[in-house]
Amino acid sequence: MAENHSKHPSATSFLLIVLSLISTLAAVESNPFSLNLSPSSLGLKKPEKLSHLHFYFHGVVTGKNVTAVRVAQAPTTTNSSPFRAVVVIDDLLTVSPDIGLKLDGKAQGIYALTSLTEASLLMAYNFAFIEGKYNGSNLSVLGRNPVFSAVREMPVIDGSGVFRFARGYAEAKTHTFDLKTGNGVTEYNVYVFHYE
Repeated sequence: MAENHSKHPSATSFLLIVLSLISTLAAVESNPFSLNLSPSSLGLKKPEKLSHLHFYFHGVVTGKNVTAVRVAQAPTTTNSSPFRAVVVIDDLLTVSPDIGLKLDGKAQGIYALTSLTEASLLMAYNFAFIEGKYNGSNLSVLGRNPVFSAVREMPVIDGSGVFRFARGYAEAKTHTFDLKTGNGVTEYNVYVFHYE
């Protein structure tokens, strides 16, 4: 007696394939890539608020207690602009333009001179606060800083501590700048939405 081997899948095989697909879809539905959460599920019980911070940023590139160091530069070219340099910073933040007064935090990060035609920086740094209710909290800034413009605006892209989920902007205005040494003090007004 000859066996009957069909070239078509049996009803049992078809049923197994369908059940396998259904169970796969059910597993995907029960383990989603993302979920919608309420802020309170992360301990964020208070509503979002807008804060204004005002301080001075002290950049010291020459002399005693240097806080900004050039760590990379492209080979010398005929171009006289500072384009092609990368600097690491650990600059002081104070409530007054006087560097000798109380330290409120530090600006830590990097900047790169990114323009062939003007003194313009790409800045990526954190304002790391060490005093008062902001102690241990940070704000992250990433943006373009054309340093000889009267007022420069850079985005605040995130934060930590009391600045979790921060978003906003930082306005920088040169308070003093020594063309001979390159040292300067910049006044910052920072406006951020955040949970506390």
